[in-house]
Amino acid sequence: MKHLTKQSWTRGGIFLLGLLFWAANLSYAQKLPTPKEHFGFGMGDDYHISNYTATEAYFKKLAEASNKAKLVSIGKTEEGRDQWMMIVTSPENHANLDKYREISVKLARAEGISEAEARKLSEDAKAIVWIDGGLHSTETVGIHQLTETIYQVLTRDDAETKRILENVVILFVHANPDGHEKIGNWYMRESVPEKRSLSNLPVLYQKYIGHDNNRDFYIQNMKESTNLGYQLFVEWIPQVMYNHHQRGPAGSVLAGPPYRDPFNYVFDPMMVTGIDAVGAAMYNRLNAENKPGFTRMNGSSFSTWYNGGLRTTTHYHNIIGILTEIVGGPNPEEIPLVPDRLLPNSNTPFPVTPQKTWRFQQSIDYSVSMNFAVLDYAARNSDHLLYNIYVMGKGSIERGSDDYWTPFPKKIEAIKTAYEKNKDKYPAPTNPFSMRGGAIPAVFYDSVYQAKEKRDPRGFIISAEQKDPATAVKFINALIKTGIRIEKATSSFTVNGKTFPKGSYIVKTDQAFRPHIIDMFEPQDYPNDFQYPGGPPIRPYDAAGWTLAYQMGIDVDRVLDGFSGPFETLPYGKLESVPAVQVPSSRSGFYLSSAQNDAFSVVNELLKKGVRVSRIQSPVDGMPAGSFYIPASASRLLGEQASKFGVTVTSAKSAPANAKTIKPSRIALFDTYGGSMPSGWVRWILEQYNFEFELIFAKEIDAGNLNKKYDAILFISGGIPAPGRGNAGGGWGSPPDESTIPAEYHHMLGSITAEKSIPQLKSFMENGGKIVAVGSASMLAYHLDLPVKNALVEVQRDGSERVLPGEKYYVPGSVLVTRVDTSIPANWGLTNHVDVLFNNSPVFKLKPEAKLQGFQVLSWFDTKTPLKSGWAWGESYLEDGITAFSAPVGKGTLYVYGPEITYRAQSHGTFKMLFNNLYQ
Repeated sequence: MKHLTKQSWTRGGIFLLGLLFWAANLSYAQKLPTPKEHFGFGMGDDYHISNYTATEAYFKKLAEASNKAKLVSIGKTEEGRDQWMMIVTSPENHANLDKYREISVKLARAEGISEAEARKLSEDAKAIVWIDGGLHSTETVGIHQLTETIYQVLTRDDAETKRILENVVILFVHANPDGHEKIGNWYMRESVPEKRSLSNLPVLYQKYIGHDNNRDFYIQNMKESTNLGYQLFVEWIPQVMYNHHQRGPAGSVLAGPPYRDPFNYVFDPMMVTGIDAVGAAMYNRLNAENKPGFTRMNGSSFSTWYNGGLRTTTHYHNIIGILTEIVGGPNPEEIPLVPDRLLPNSNTPFPVTPQKTWRFQQSIDYSVSMNFAVLDYAARNSDHLLYNIYVMGKGSIERGSDDYWTPFPKKIEAIKTAYEKNKDKYPAPTNPFSMRGGAIPAVFYDSVYQAKEKRDPRGFIISAEQKDPATAVKFINALIKTGIRIEKATSSFTVNGKTFPKGSYIVKTDQAFRPHIIDMFEPQDYPNDFQYPGGPPIRPYDAAGWTLAYQMGIDVDRVLDGFSGPFETLPYGKLESVPAVQVPSSRSGFYLSSAQNDAFSVVNELLKKGVRVSRIQSPVDGMPAGSFYIPASASRLLGEQASKFGVTVTSAKSAPANAKTIKPSRIALFDTYGGSMPSGWVRWILEQYNFEFELIFAKEIDAGNLNKKYDAILFISGGIPAPGRGNAGGGWGSPPDESTIPAEYHHMLGSITAEKSIPQLKSFMENGGKIVAVGSASMLAYHLDLPVKNALVEVQRDGSERVLPGEKYYVPGSVLVTRVDTSIPANWGLTNHVDVLFNNSPVFKLKPEAKLQGFQVLSWFDTKTPLKSGWAWGESYLEDGITAFSAPVGKGTLYVYGPEITYRAQSHGTFKMLFNNLYQ
């Protein structure tokens, strides 16, 4: 045998090792089970969908078998399941994940980094891309495209996939495990595939809020939202995130980026153009693959205005947030003929033709193509994406460090108004072409647009001296959950002549996520948006205004100039605890101010333990009316609960003479088969504040004898039909056939009817019961023939009235200011003026006989300009309109609230309007 030299042995050994490595990789790729091998069907097979249990098991199999995948639990869901994120990238990148994550966060925050350093870091790092699925569980394409994409990325061996794995760290995230399990099991319960249906799930697919789980991301009340938010805004801060949804507009296959105007004016311009760039990669790929039907811009209703969605909140953090809404599902469907969509235009460059049968697999294929388009774009532009998020963050820091004026519509209108009033005093621009373009003298830019007092704040101070300190901490924690830098005073300090105590919070705008800060503290200014001049309004994608500081009733000081003080910077992402509570010694008892929401939490716990609690009927010892009096004998229990909830306790000088003992009401919260989201939000609120309650459905109401079981029934924005319009269901679609529903859910079926239900509700009140009707449920007042009428009408020539048309009056979700009568027990703890979330809500006038019958006006609009944040077209019509009232009905009472006083569990400032009515 010929002897090998050392050199030839080395070459041969290397070749042999390489061959073995190649063979091992080939074997490894073959070991990964396909979705069909694991689930028994492919992702996209007609009449088949997965559940979470099987998907979780599959994710674990893939992560265990692949050196490209790492499975991480990002937290527990509301029902206690693990919520998984699968990190996929090359094995070499996995060895440096912490490095790439730290660079991603460092560049996104842009603090203390030079341009040169940012460029070097961008070149050394990998782009981070987030792709999720399943947030809305009935939108079944979402989770199945996620599963299919993970498998394909782990097993494809083409050049594109290798480039993606080398240059991108992918975060594949399951957005709603609980809903996936519910929908998967519900759909697959039918043994005959063709009989399977996604319809008529008995309960909300997210434990409390169902579809509204995509409206929770700037406050993050739900555990799933908190899990997702921490990864997005604290742990990883990806440069791109892709949020999959359904459904596409009729006559299209899907809607995607870029989106229609208005985009929010607080964004960095690179956010808008960044979305455009990623969108171009997506629809160009579909076009190249002969996949028509992508519509964008005005081809759909989706904009970038709203904050609070999983995709939209990222825009306020300089993350390129992508949303697509696609057709399809496990049951084959049709692409209908919509003639206006057949003609190519800038909205839909490549229209889809009508198709009698559109299959699930086609939607999965489109989604996987778009995922690869996003990933390939990131792989080819990794350094650009990383550097650009730094540039956006750096721009935010600079805008927050100097005088800056965000361009809002009201400022533009102010310029025009000022010019019209003064144009005789100022010569027109000398360039004759300027006037053709609407140009006016630049002096109005300097004097009106950039008026010194109109500039943006450099920061906000939340004093430790709040009427409701625990709610202020909840607000701060909402900011912390979204990655905002918070400072806290280590001692007292003075800014602009005002002294603030130790423990006050400071939120400065010289940070990368400045757009989100401005959005949470300052009013939104939605533009007047109509189909054509003088025509009907175009409905915003969601709310037009939502300023969280207003909704939560937080006392905030806006600071227009730079300031400093004895401040410590809190760790990113670490939540604050409620203030430490000291219960003073007292032989005369204690007070809990009625201004504190969590006073109700404490009182409810004390009542459960048999403590005698009273409410004072008028101010005593500096305590507002309605404050709770606790006897001295309960000091130990009071101390435990007050510390738990951060409630301030005040010593009583003596036992109050004007206090009335309270006891819990037996509360029923109305719900429907399929679940009501507004009711679900309130279910969550009641649990947080320790109120005991039961759910009640139409069948139980129709059965009568309600006073035997309940003292108060709550109808929250639903349930009550409009007079003359039949029944009012709570879910979507027609009520199901009882024979198709498992017996355990039969008690949920049925709807409130004028014939059966309303007489029982009336009898309940006549016998001493209390009903609280919020939002659209206020229609109950009309069913009872109470002396009230709609305030938002106009008188016709023939003397008849008609509801104001949208061309004259329109107020989508916005924050408005109402006047409140604080002397009435239902309003205890509130201030004279309160910010309410108003969404084309009912507004009333009382007929003359109402006062004689003992009606009380609880709140009303006392100005022609009640808008505080959002959009209110024709707001002058609201003046003197009544937003809430109480009406005696026999021995009982009906409480009516037009605005959304429990809106998405965000409007803490109006929770007391509900809570005050929940005691006897």
